[in-house]
Amino acid sequence: MRASKKISAIVLTIAAMSGCAGSPEARRDKFLSRGKVFTEKREYNRALLEFKNAAKVAPNDPEVYYQMGIAYIGARDATSAYMALRKAVELNPKHTDAQVKLAQLQATSNDPELLKDAESRLKELLGNTSPTADMLSALAFTELKLGNSQGAVENFEQALAQAPSELFSVVMLANAKLALKDINGAQAVLEKAVNDAPKSAAARKLLGDFFGGQKKLADAEAAFRQALAIDPNYGPALMDLGRLQASQGRKGEAEQIFKKLSTLEGYKSTYAIYLYQDGRSNEALREFERLYKENPDDRQARTNLIIAYRTANHSADAEKILESALKKNGKDGDALLQRAEMSIENGQYAQAEADLNLLLKLRPNGPEVHYVMGRLNRARGKQLPYRQELSESLRLNPELLVVRVELAQNFVNTREYAAALDLADRAPASQRGAIPLWVQRNWALWGMGNLPEMRKGIDLGLAVVKTSDLLIQDGYWKLRAEDAKGARTALEQALTLNPNDVRALRGIYQSYLAEKNVPMAVQKTKEFAAAHPKSAPVQEFLGEILLGAGMKGEARTAFEAAKAADPRSPGAEFSLVETDMVEGKLDDARKRLEGIVARDHNNKMAVQWLADIDMMRNQPDSAIQRLREVVSSDSANAEAYNNLAYLLIEKQPDEALKYAQKAVEMAPERPSYCDTLGWALYRKGMYTAAVQYLRRAADEKSDGAWAYHLAMAYAKSGDLANGRRTLEAALKRNPNAPEAKLAREVVGQ
Repeated sequence: MRASKKISAIVLTIAAMSGCAGSPEARRDKFLSRGKVFTEKREYNRALLEFKNAAKVAPNDPEVYYQMGIAYIGARDATSAYMALRKAVELNPKHTDAQVKLAQLQATSNDPELLKDAESRLKELLGNTSPTADMLSALAFTELKLGNSQGAVENFEQALAQAPSELFSVVMLANAKLALKDINGAQAVLEKAVNDAPKSAAARKLLGDFFGGQKKLADAEAAFRQALAIDPNYGPALMDLGRLQASQGRKGEAEQIFKKLSTLEGYKSTYAIYLYQDGRSNEALREFERLYKENPDDRQARTNLIIAYRTANHSADAEKILESALKKNGKDGDALLQRAEMSIENGQYAQAEADLNLLLKLRPNGPEVHYVMGRLNRARGKQLPYRQELSESLRLNPELLVVRVELAQNFVNTREYAAALDLADRAPASQRGAIPLWVQRNWALWGMGNLPEMRKGIDLGLAVVKTSDLLIQDGYWKLRAEDAKGARTALEQALTLNPNDVRALRGIYQSYLAEKNVPMAVQKTKEFAAAHPKSAPVQEFLGEILLGAGMKGEARTAFEAAKAADPRSPGAEFSLVETDMVEGKLDDARKRLEGIVARDHNNKMAVQWLADIDMMRNQPDSAIQRLREVVSSDSANAEAYNNLAYLLIEKQPDEALKYAQKAVEMAPERPSYCDTLGWALYRKGMYTAAVQYLRRAADEKSDGAWAYHLAMAYAKSGDLANGRRTLEAALKRNPNAPEAKLAREVVGQ
C-alpha cells in the first residue's frame, strides 16, 4: 500500500512538472532565456526569433518587448526597436529600463518632437525614481541636442558623480562645455578623467583627440604616447598617432606605427590601406595579397583584396577569386554581392540580378543587398525602384552614411530639394557632422533659395575642413552674391585640391562672364587646360565652351585630347558626336554612335542619339524603332517618351497620347513636352484639354510650332478671339514657320 502511494506521488510530480514545462509562462521563459543568450553573443537575428516566439505566447508581457527592442538596437533596426520599446512602456509605464532605452533611442533622432518627448519622459522618470547614471546621461544628451548646453552640463556632471569611469559621459560633458565655448572647462573634464583613471589608456586617448581638435598637435601626440605607455598595443591610440604623424609628413614614423598596428586583431589591413593612401598602390596590392594568402578563409581579407584589384583595374584577378569562392560555397553571400557589383560595372545586368535575387533569399534584411539592387536599377535607368531600394537599405540600417548621401544627392540632382533636406536632417546623431552629408544639405538649401542658411552650413563645414566641395559651394554662393573676385579665390582653392573638378573651373569661367570679360573667361580656361593636358574632364569642358563660342576646330581638338586622356570615358566620344552634328557631318556622327553601341549594347543614350539623326534625315520609321528600344529599357527617360510621342501623333494618336502623358508626368516644367501632349490631345479632338497644355508651352515669345498649335487649339475649342490674337502674334515673329499655313486655314475656318 505504501509503495503504491509512493509511485502515485512520483507520477503526480512528473505530471505536474510536465504541465509546467508546457505552460505559457514556462514557454515564455524558455524563449526569453534563449533570446538573451543570443543577444549576449550578438546573434541578433536569432535572438529576435526567440523573442517573437515569446511574444506569441505572452503578447502582453512588457519584458518580452523590452528584450526585443534591445535586440533590434543591436541589429541596427532603429524603427523596429522604437516600436518594440513603445509597446513595452505602453504595457508597463513603470518599466524603468524600457523607458530609459526608449528615451535614449529618441535622443539619437533630430526630430524636435521626439527629442522633447524623450526629455519629458526622462524628467518624469527622475521625478518618480532614484536617478541613475544612465537616466542622467540620457537626459543630458537629449538636452545637448535641444540646444540646452547648460542643462546638459549639469546632468552629465551628476551622471559622472555616480559613475566617474563612464567615458561616454566624459566625452559628452566635454562636448557640452565646448558648445558653451568653455574650452578650458572641456579640457579640465578630460584631464580629471585621466587623473581619476591613471591606468586607462582610453581616457588618455580621448584627451589626445581633444588636443588634436584644438590644433595642439604636440600635446595630442604626448597624450597618445602616454596611452601607449599604459598599453603598447592599444589600437585606437596607435591609429590616431599614426594619422597625426602622416598629417605632419612624418611618413617614416607613421609607416612603422601602421606596420605595428597591422599585427593586431581587427587592424590587419591598416598598413595596406596606409600604403594605398600614400600613393604606393603596387605595394598596397602586394600587402593585400599577402594577407589573403595567409588567411584564405578570412572573408574580410578577401573583400579587401577584391576592392584593391578592382581599384587597380585587375578585374580578371578579382573574378578568379570570386569564382573560386563560389565553387566552394554557392551561397557565399559576400562573394555573390561582390560579383553582382562587378557585373553591374561590366553591364552584365542579368547576372547581377540573378546573384542579387539569390542574396535576397539568403539575406532578406541585408541593407547592403538592397543598396546594390538599387545600383542595378540605376544602371538600368529605373529611377523609382533605385530610390525605393536605397530607402529600404536606410530603413534596415539608418547608420549607412554612404547610402544616405547618395540618396540625398539623387534628390538634389532631380531638384527635389525639400526631400534632400529632410533626409539629411533625419540622419542619426553619429552622422550630424559628416561633411559629405553636410555638402548635400547645403546644395538642398541652395536649390530652395535659402542662401542665409546655406551660408551658415558652408562656414560651419569650412571651420572643420576645407574640402573642394565646400570651397565650390563657397565660390558659387559668392558668385550669386555678386562677389566675382571672392568667388574666384574660393574656386581656385578648390581646383588646387581637385584639378579634375570641372564645377570649380566652370565657376571661374562664370566669374569672368559676370564681369563681362568673355575673352578672359576663355583664355583662363585655355591656360588651365594647357596645364592639365591629361585631365579628360578639363579638356572636355574646354571643348564645350569652344564649341559654344563657334570655335569648332579647336573644340574638336580639345575633345580628341579628352578621349586620348581617358579612352573609356563616353563623355568625350559623345562630345565629338555633337561636334559632327553641329558641322553637319551626320555620317561621321552615326559611325561614332554605332561604334559606341557595338562596344556597349546597353548604352541607350547612343541609341537615342541615333534616333535624333534619323529624325534629322527624315527617317521617322527608323527613329521610332530606336526610341521604342530606349523606352522599353529606360522607363524614366522623359525625352525619349516625348520624342516617340511626337513621331507617332499623326499615325498612332492613341499610343502617342500615352507616351506624351508619361513625359509630362516626369517633367511637367518642360515646354516642349507640354506642346507634344497638347498637340496629341488636339489630334484626338480634345481641344479644350489641348489648350491647357499648349498654353504652358507657348508664351508671348514663342515663334515656332508651339504658338501655331495654340492658335489652332483656341480656334477649335470655340475661342476664336484668342486664336486670332495668338496667330497674329506668331505671324509677326515667324511668318515662314512650316505650321503657319495650316494655322491660317484652321483659324480662318
